[in-house]
Amino acid sequence: MSTIAAPSRGHAARAGVQKFGTFLSGMIMPNIGAFIAWGLITALFIQTGWLPVGQLGGFGTNPATGQPWTGLVSPMITFLLPLLIAYTGGKMVYDVRGGVVGAIGTMGVVVGANIPMFIGAMIMGPLGGWTMKKLDAIWDGKIRPGFEMLVNNFSAGIWGAILALVGFYAIDPVVTSLTTVAGNAVQFMVSNGILPLTSIFIEPAKVLFLNNAVNHGVLTPLGIQQSASQGKSILFLLEANPGPGLGVLLAYMFFGKGAAKASAPGAALIQFIGGIHEIYFPYILMRPLLILATIGGGMTGIATLAITHAGLVAPAAPGSIIAVLAQTARDSYFGVILSVILACAVSFAIASIILRASKNKEETGDLASATASMESMKGRKSMASTVLGRGAAGAGGTATLTGTEIKNIVFACDAGMGSSAMGASVLRNKIKAAGHKDVKVTNQSIANLTDTYDMVVVHQDLALRAEEKTPSAQLVTVDNFMGSPKYDEIVALLDEQSATEPVPFEGVAGKTEPASEQEAAASHVSVPHAHAETKHVLRPESIVLAGASVDMAGAIEEAGRLLKTAGAVDDEYIASMHERERSVSTFMGNGLAIPHGTNEAKGHIMSSAVTFVRYDQPIDWQGKPVTFVVGIAGKDKEHLGILAKIAKVFGDREQVARLEKAETVDEVLDIFGKVNA
Repeated sequence: MSTIAAPSRGHAARAGVQKFGTFLSGMIMPNIGAFIAWGLITALFIQTGWLPVGQLGGFGTNPATGQPWTGLVSPMITFLLPLLIAYTGGKMVYDVRGGVVGAIGTMGVVVGANIPMFIGAMIMGPLGGWTMKKLDAIWDGKIRPGFEMLVNNFSAGIWGAILALVGFYAIDPVVTSLTTVAGNAVQFMVSNGILPLTSIFIEPAKVLFLNNAVNHGVLTPLGIQQSASQGKSILFLLEANPGPGLGVLLAYMFFGKGAAKASAPGAALIQFIGGIHEIYFPYILMRPLLILATIGGGMTGIATLAITHAGLVAPAAPGSIIAVLAQTARDSYFGVILSVILACAVSFAIASIILRASKNKEETGDLASATASMESMKGRKSMASTVLGRGAAGAGGTATLTGTEIKNIVFACDAGMGSSAMGASVLRNKIKAAGHKDVKVTNQSIANLTDTYDMVVVHQDLALRAEEKTPSAQLVTVDNFMGSPKYDEIVALLDEQSATEPVPFEGVAGKTEPASEQEAAASHVSVPHAHAETKHVLRPESIVLAGASVDMAGAIEEAGRLLKTAGAVDDEYIASMHERERSVSTFMGNGLAIPHGTNEAKGHIMSSAVTFVRYDQPIDWQGKPVTFVVGIAGKDKEHLGILAKIAKVFGDREQVARLEKAETVDEVLDIFGKVNA
């Protein structure tokens, strides 16, 4: 049994807010480049800009027609940015089809308002995607062959038109009223000098990872509206000011101790220049009273901006001093720079007093514990764990095994038949080689997990869902299926367990988030040996030694097309392979990725098949280099033998080197062994 207590109701509520904030951020962040472009065009070409040009900035009249210039500034903020947000939100819910319908519906709120309709876009985009998905489900499988394109196009067009009318007549008036109320509230706080008080809520929210819900859900939309009418907005710096965090880190540099003092300079550089504010959160968690320092610094920065009437023309993302200065309005450099300096100074002064007055200064190990606590609140692995020297990925603390032996380990993933089978095979081989023959390692889909395991190994992005299903088990998160150091930690733990000594394991976490409802996948599956293969799942014609793709999406498509050519899947399964990658990466480590469909797409598999593609130049797989792409379609567990063989091959660097040098298809088949026998 894990010694970690069950998550509280407050933790679950915070996780829900974090999830909502992450969704809002997911609509805004991919389009930050467009916001920056708009901000630069505004700063340069409006009438008060650095290089005023009427045709671009939208002021003055066209001498040929006598009509006012339209310019770029107004159309971009009125149409481009809201439609990009809406499309992104709809696509997050229902891929491209959802994005298109969401964008159509958003036009209703855009043309019906006289303000930039960002909040309306955040509503209509996901609403369009969700409702289109539900409508498609009604006639799924009921369309006569040959009429699919006709039905799909007309249904999207008709429903999009209806949503546009709903947006115009129903959503627009409500959002306009709410935006007006919120804008008036902000203006009231500015006029009465109480805007700095928002730091009392914003700074703790940042440490609790609730800043996305505040920043992208409220401040950015209101800031854009204010910037459009006034040329700049103070709201963009309420959360993004790097001064308060820098002040805390500087205090640790002078008055800290141990690992915190040693790591503070590097953290300060990452926070101030790189804009990664989360790097200073563990330092505050070590001394929670330091939140007063960031609150004081934040209030000072906001007050300075209000007094000097300074602001940014567009969001500063990330919150780097470089991004802040790039988006500073032409008349606001003095105020913005002064706000950062004073916020840092006040935060440093308060933090220094707190650190020097503390009787029990931090020990070396406290920084790792604080980082673990931060990641527990965040619900996923943090960059800080790597930068601050902590190896546990996504851990929520250190647990000690006392009493219950680990005999039953399950490796879980979304569908339970691809990534988990590979990871389970690697872990099983390591455990067996260490002599722990009585420890059972199986693989399973998260939807089918039950609270009957001693330990659950799962990809870090799925940790919250897995914990909900197995609250009594030790939870170990990994981000490299083939060569994760966590496997060696598990083996070491089992070695110590055999000696009947309680051991701390720093890869254990307890997190919670409601699991999504999924159809049942395979039950407990032990990967069979290769000779149990009964069908030719890896065929010579499914092996490509020089892949043609240059990016991840193309590689997934290439693997999917090979599966379809083998008669194993249809186009819906290929689409689900892309969907699977958007939710959880199929990168396995050692240059290998194994793209496969989602759990819901299993009905689109006609027969089991595996494809193999090697690339001369590594593919960028969400920041990881991939040379080998193995596409998988598994039916009735027939593919598990070849997965076991692939896991063994890619766990051996000599075999990987042989694959890199292989010149013929037969050499590849020989390396994997007689898997088709």
